[in-house]
Amino acid sequence: MRAIPVLALSAACWLVAAPAPAQTTSPNSRPLALSAESVLLLDTEGRVLYAKKPAEDHAPASLVKLMTLYLACEALDAGRAQWEDPVLVSHRAAFTPRYRMGLRTGESAPLRTLLEGVAIASANDAATAVAEHLGGTEEAFVAAMNAKAEELGLTHTHFANAHGLPDPAQRSTAEDLARLTQRLLDDYPSSRPLLGGATFVYRGRVYSRRIPLFQDPGGVQALKTGFTREAGYNLAISAWKSGQHFVLIVLGSQTRSLSFRDARTVLRYGFYETGLEVAPPPPPARRGKSPVPPRRPSERRPRAGLPGAG
Repeated sequence: MRAIPVLALSAACWLVAAPAPAQTTSPNSRPLALSAESVLLLDTEGRVLYAKKPAEDHAPASLVKLMTLYLACEALDAGRAQWEDPVLVSHRAAFTPRYRMGLRTGESAPLRTLLEGVAIASANDAATAVAEHLGGTEEAFVAAMNAKAEELGLTHTHFANAHGLPDPAQRSTAEDLARLTQRLLDDYPSSRPLLGGATFVYRGRVYSRRIPLFQDPGGVQALKTGFTREAGYNLAISAWKSGQHFVLIVLGSQTRSLSFRDARTVLRYGFYETGLEVAPPPPPARRGKSPVPPRRPSERRPRAGLPGAG
């Protein structure tokens, strides 16, 4: 199977473009209020539009599945696998912990169905089954993941499994995950229907991945979400606006809703920076209140009543 050539972003542009200085403020010169620990936004040419600790070591959680999908698309493109290949589900795959799509030991499922489970349902059992089918064992597949990471220049990434469940050895950065996301989209445009899918049905259960980023989402896709207690809430976002493409990685937000808010905030910032949207005016100065005098160290102000406070 051969992927259709894509004219969007060139991988060469990614590799040779010198990153611009990281941005730390919003268009009206106020710092962006983000809960995420690490953020990176790139434009069409791979230039940095906004960055917050993009090289900081971080647990990738289910963003690991981006590499699982990369290797699967590579195998499909090379003819080593076919979309409708039957995949035998092992006991190990069937009992890979949550999140799962309910695979059963000994059953057979088409590779296409398992890849939809990986991409849309973020199913760990499907990721293990895909890894075993393509690599013979999950360990061999993980070795291939790490070899591919080295080939793609993901110098601060190490994979320990195919699904993203916690492992002390499994680490990455926003920089590396942005590069992986871009290469997946550029090298294998056949992955876009998988990554862009909003719903997936298996055994009568509907899995949905509708991400509330904007009221009018347009060309914004949440390609992958991820969560573990160690990692927090992670997002990989791809956005097209007026012919320009953006890749956004958000790592370590405190809640899922805050990860969406962080993504909206940073994407809006990128749209303003590139002139695709007009920045809103700064809020008017508050009037009518006297400034509060500075408190001396020896002074104590009376405590205001707080809900639930004694």
